[in-house]
Amino acid sequence: MTYEEFVNSRLGALARYAVMLTGDQHTAQDLVQETMVRVQLNWRRVARADAPERYVKRMMINQYVDWRRGSWLRRVFLRPDADEAVAVPVDHAQRSADRDLIWSVLATLPRQQRAALVLRYYEDLPDAEIAEMLGCSVGAARGYISKALTRLRASAEQLSLGGVR
Repeated sequence: MTYEEFVNSRLGALARYAVMLTGDQHTAQDLVQETMVRVQLNWRRVARADAPERYVKRMMINQYVDWRRGSWLRRVFLRPDADEAVAVPVDHAQRSADRDLIWSVLATLPRQQRAALVLRYYEDLPDAEIAEMLGCSVGAARGYISKALTRLRASAEQLSLGGVR
């Protein structure tokens, strides 16, 4: 597989993955761009990997965790596709406010904790693979997830968002 073929087949999925990591479309685009430059420069090594996409995702996580831009994320938005299976009337304004609030709380998490949550709940990876992707022990990966969930629960209770658990 060539670099161009890889990019053509996986760029959309990598961009969505980056949005989950960063919580912001524009920051995600920056992350993908910087990662793909590194991928292109190291394409021979990436192409030799057993799972090139996984290798690139690891590169992306490392890039995300290592960013030293200070408070680069002030506001984030989440606009997922509506769940059409639910026919319950919803207060769209409250739902939007809750979503913004959740993203705000997620933005306060340390990067390793947020990356661990993305790997667990977006990628649905087991602890061992999360640890491998983050370059830490399984216990540390579990600790990141536990601490992140504890902070999210505390923030949700503090902000009267009882439905977030």
